[in-house]
Amino acid sequence: MKTIRTIEAAGYVGEPVRLRGWLQNVRRLGGITFLVLRDGYGTIQAVTEDDADIAAALTVGLESVIELRGVVVTSDQAPGGIELYQPSVTMITPIQVTPPAPLHKKQLNAAVPTLLDHAVVLNRHPQRRALFKLAAAAMAGFRATLNSQGFTEIQTPKMVASATEGGANVFKIAYFGREAYLAQSPQFYKQMMVGVFERVYEVGPVFRAEPHNTTRHLNQYVSLDVEFGFIEDHFTVMAMARTVIAGIMDTLAQQGSTELALLGAALPVVPETIPHIHFAAAQDLILERHGVDVRGEPDLSPQDERWLGEWAKEVHGSDFLFVTGYPMSKRPFYTHLDEARPQYSNSFDLLFRGLELITGGQRLHRYEQYLAALDKANLPVEPFATYLEAFKYGMPPHGGFAIGLERLLMQLLNLPNIKLTTLFPRDMQRLTP
Repeated sequence: MKTIRTIEAAGYVGEPVRLRGWLQNVRRLGGITFLVLRDGYGTIQAVTEDDADIAAALTVGLESVIELRGVVVTSDQAPGGIELYQPSVTMITPIQVTPPAPLHKKQLNAAVPTLLDHAVVLNRHPQRRALFKLAAAAMAGFRATLNSQGFTEIQTPKMVASATEGGANVFKIAYFGREAYLAQSPQFYKQMMVGVFERVYEVGPVFRAEPHNTTRHLNQYVSLDVEFGFIEDHFTVMAMARTVIAGIMDTLAQQGSTELALLGAALPVVPETIPHIHFAAAQDLILERHGVDVRGEPDLSPQDERWLGEWAKEVHGSDFLFVTGYPMSKRPFYTHLDEARPQYSNSFDLLFRGLELITGGQRLHRYEQYLAALDKANLPVEPFATYLEAFKYGMPPHGGFAIGLERLLMQLLNLPNIKLTTLFPRDMQRLTP
């Protein structure tokens, strides 16, 4: 008897098989008993008119771990068109406790605190599992796209000697008698590695000690980072960002169709050329369309981003919009300025359905530029000595960007809170589970 997974059952019609998983549900209807097994890939239904066939499953709680045997048959009424006849059940791990929320219901109806407090169990629900399958597919698409473009994947330290952004929003840690920090990003290291491989990327956690308690912030999230050399300017980087986003969406379409359907999500169309607007023009547009004067502000507010997202959809038919040329006052010291308008930078954000998804731009690449930039930012040179060494020995014009995986999923799935896109979120109050 072949041991199979639920997703393989359609290939074994007429054959006896064995599956192992969790007891998701048992229900009786008109003298017929239906048993549903869930494994790590899906669910399958077994049907019997004799409860003796599945007696082992009738005295235990849902989520007990079982082995289910039966003959695979086709059925128009069964979920997925497949079910098991002549079932028998062997108990592997019986339980008697009730889960913190019903996992056998189609919808997981639980408040956000309950979902997060009991994520170790509630992430088993098919809807929650589907979300994290999409996260895996997004990372796979990110990697595959960049591999096809000649990039090399790297893994950089997450304990560092200085704050990447030069700010105070870092987690300090004790490191053998001296102070260190959790990395805000792999920015310094991925720039250094441009001097080794020319084109690099990383998938990994980043840490931001920002005192935000909002629906769009986390203190630890997954960053999809890209850096590459021999660019013309930030528009070269924007073109690569568009290629990567399109690759992610293609992979989600190929690998995640079942999960997208389960979650009722539609993939956006990525235009061949994503529309763009300069930061100053964006502020003028907001004044013209909404009567709100945000000129002189150094950044866009969440409401500004939503308005710009609406404009991009209305005028360009695009779910995506690049905003370029953010003021230098709001960009890190390593950002290349716009030589024609020095108060602005060669940087960009990519808005996805009115929410910042990507930040990127062109970096400085000459050693003397870095000394001047650090001096202007009132930052000492010594903490950045190893970083600056790369620029002493020749670096090409380069740039890059970073995508927040959780924000991508939140917008893609139209979720109200970024914490719902995270297996075990870390925010100002939460260190467990």
